Amino acid sequence: MDINHKLEELALSLYHIDAVKFGDFVTKSGIKTPVYFDLRVIVSYPGVMELISLLLYDNAIKDSKFDHVCGVPYTALPIATLLSVKTKKSMLMRRKETKSYGTKKSIEGHYKQGETCLIIEDVITSGSSVMETVTDLKKEGLKVEEAVIILDREQGGKTNLEANNIQIKSLFTMTELINILVKNNKISKQMGSDVINYLKNVQAPVTIAETDRTLLPYEKRAELTSNQIAKQLFTIMATKKTNLCLSVDLTLSTKILDLLQKVGEHVCLVKTHIDIIEDYTDNFIVQLKQLAQKFNFLLLEDRKYADIGHTVSLQYSKGLYKVADWADCVTVHSLPGEGILKALNGSVNNESKGVFLLAEMSSEGNLITPDYTEATVKMAAKYPELITGFVCQKKATFKDPGQIQFTPGVQLESSKDELGQVYNTPEKVVLENGADIIVVGRGIVAAKNPEIQAVVYKDTLWKCYTKRVSGKME
Repeated sequence: MDINHKLEELALSLYHIDAVKFGDFVTKSGIKTPVYFDLRVIVSYPGVMELISLLLYDNAIKDSKFDHVCGVPYTALPIATLLSVKTKKSMLMRRKETKSYGTKKSIEGHYKQGETCLIIEDVITSGSSVMETVTDLKKEGLKVEEAVIILDREQGGKTNLEANNIQIKSLFTMTELINILVKNNKISKQMGSDVINYLKNVQAPVTIAETDRTLLPYEKRAELTSNQIAKQLFTIMATKKTNLCLSVDLTLSTKILDLLQKVGEHVCLVKTHIDIIEDYTDNFIVQLKQLAQKFNFLLLEDRKYADIGHTVSLQYSKGLYKVADWADCVTVHSLPGEGILKALNGSVNNESKGVFLLAEMSSEGNLITPDYTEATVKMAAKYPELITGFVCQKKATFKDPGQIQFTPGVQLESSKDELGQVYNTPEKVVLENGADIIVVGRGIVAAKNPEIQAVVYKDTLWKCYTKRVSGKME
């Protein structure tokens, strides 16, 4: 089949059946336009529908891999039906309004979580209709990576969708369609020029759907962060296949170093409380950094800074421990206000350093409120190059996929100690609560064989992560 000849045939057919209109119109995105594309009429022209489906198949679909097709309601539904028959792939149907009776489903059809769905749409301006369908499909655990379109109006829709990781293939751009109509004397050169100039000057508003950070793999999130420590951590986690942070709450440096020799290869991050070490020397830090380099993990000093900015900058860079010289990242309370972040930001001297802000705590009866948590996240947004992530318990705490959810309070079985520390299971913190890096302390440190226990935690946590990003959460 001569694709170019058939595309020209389709363009002229659409013009003849009044699917392409010229005048004064307003699109769904609220944009005034001199040209309007209305495919609803094609249901009365089976020959045109057949030609569209054949062109979409040959030009955009036949080499794609997918399990289902789904037409954006409602104009694309007949085309999706024809393509379902042509490809012998099942069709799913999205309802614009979920039924209030019966199954109450927004997606009709038979499917399994983790399967891939190809979207069919007639025309894109901003891409909002496609994104609405993507959102509903993903809520059902389906993967959506690609959409095929009859006409791209070239007003930002393709850019918006690709920013949301949806690849676009279209039969025409609006420029190509207009050029065909001018060439065949269906519209004047002046009209064609006016429309093309309009396209250049009027773009649809950016439509970015919320990205569920917990469904993105670590290596993808490494590309989305502004903080160099977060980038390193995401990369280490993906490379070593571990999201385990070991909390070395021991009071003797020799015991800490001995423990890390045994378990260092299984962790992405080591959390210290440097001020509880009874035999601290500068040589301990030298050996600690050597182990971090040997086993490829980073160092977090869990200092939980909470004073005024000037004092914190001194605590961070001066004194006996000189934390700024060796810790890749530190924990910080937002309680003192933005000054604490300004001070730390001015202390790093353009080095790669990171801050985990405490947004929530795992201890029973803590006084952090939802309003405090929300204010903490808003404060962090002003310092994207400094903030590595948040110490928190809930997936909904923040949305930025470039930041890390750092969650303590994890053991293989749910429990609570005598001091009110609440422990959750790996499945709960990773699958339900959205944790990215999971802190384990006594569950490994106090074990008879810490190395074996570290492997158990690493494998369990990683299995939960891979299950999460695969979308197979049942």
